Amino acid sequence: MSHNRVMLLTALAMLAFAANSLLCRMALKETGIDAASFTTIRIASGALMLWLIVLIRGGGIGGQGSWRSGFALFAYAAAFSYAYVSLPAAVGALLLFGAVQATMIGYGMVRGERFNPRQTLGLALACGGLIGLLLPGLSAPPLAGATLMIAAGVAWGVYSLRGRGGSNATAATAGNFIRALPFAAALSLAMLSRTTLDTAGIGYAIASGALASGLGYAIWYTALPGLRATNAATVQLSVPVIATLGGAVFLDEAITTRLVLASIAVLGGIALVITGRQHGK
Repeated sequence: MSHNRVMLLTALAMLAFAANSLLCRMALKETGIDAASFTTIRIASGALMLWLIVLIRGGGIGGQGSWRSGFALFAYAAAFSYAYVSLPAAVGALLLFGAVQATMIGYGMVRGERFNPRQTLGLALACGGLIGLLLPGLSAPPLAGATLMIAAGVAWGVYSLRGRGGSNATAATAGNFIRALPFAAALSLAMLSRTTLDTAGIGYAIASGALASGLGYAIWYTALPGLRATNAATVQLSVPVIATLGGAVFLDEAITTRLVLASIAVLGGIALVITGRQHGK
């Protein structure tokens, strides 16, 4: 695959990942859909899109994915939706990304990975940024929403760790989306008395599942073999930035000084940890 095509696919994938935050926040802020219904429709449409992609490529889903990964995927999607009932898109994207990376970094440390001084500085900077973002104040995010988004990030980190080293990432993701469906349906059933739907909300949920999630993951997995491991990790730093700009443009969200400083600390710190791995070799 040519370098230009890899870069184009990578850019499209990052836009898709950021769009998930924007679509979810727009749906739960500006339409009548409830968080449980958004989650179920997102997962169902994502499963359908991924199944079609695998089918078109001449593959199959049989035996791909696992129930544990499917539950982790559901836990991420449900906490993500409920968090965006109250969180701005930009804050949510930053908390999600920080929690995902913290989970994966923590796993590496438990497994015996040792940090060099550059990585230690990066970790301290990222943790300080997250603490600064969550400290009480006028521009602090709602605690319940922030806690849910951190939980979503932990669940996605677990999901990512479980999926490492798979031979067919797109088929495995399709299998996991299908396995996540019963959990999402159970949530919707449990919340049936609070179910509210409208056309716009359903449309946002389908777009989030089919395009930003299903198609976005398929594009990312296509680009991934053409990227070095460090580049693949660092390019994802762009997602919270894209979400912040999109939130300002499409949702009229304020870009506060606290958010800017926290973003610089968190994303800069994580960049030091990621690039420190390569630097330390």
